[in-house]
Amino acid sequence: MKLHVLKINEALNKAFLKLPLTRSQIEKFKVNFKVLIQQYNPGEGEEFHKNVISDFLKNTYYSPDYYINTKGRYDLVIHNGKDNTSSVGVIIEAKSPGNISEMPTVDNLIAKSILELILYYFRERITNKNLDLKHLITTNLYEWFIFD
Repeated sequence: MKLHVLKINEALNKAFLKLPLTRSQIEKFKVNFKVLIQQYNPGEGEEFHKNVISDFLKNTYYSPDYYINTKGRYDLVIHNGKDNTSSVGVIIEAKSPGNISEMPTVDNLIAKSILELILYYFRERITNKNLDLKHLITTNLYEWFIFD
């Protein structure tokens, strides 16, 4: 398997570039991103940082149209609707920023967070028969690995 790393402008679907973006949306992102980064606490673990990521996503993009919470053993999921009865569209594996051993790198994707995502993906697709799952994400606040 060959890893193909994309730059942001290569990774974005060209249709997204045509969507209008208002100044208030940009400012909202900047404020919430600053809060996200300031929330980093080296004395706290994964659960704390998972909640910080959840708050960032809710406050910046998804609330009230998409429900974000845990599901079973999954750290975070973004549902395709407003409540937990809708299908899961995104699975997020969150790690503490200090936990570098469980995060992948561009040179080595074999890491605990990736293996957990693969397990959760197969559970969702095979066991739950969810064909609406679109993305898998692993993050530690600073690094984001996003897979289609």
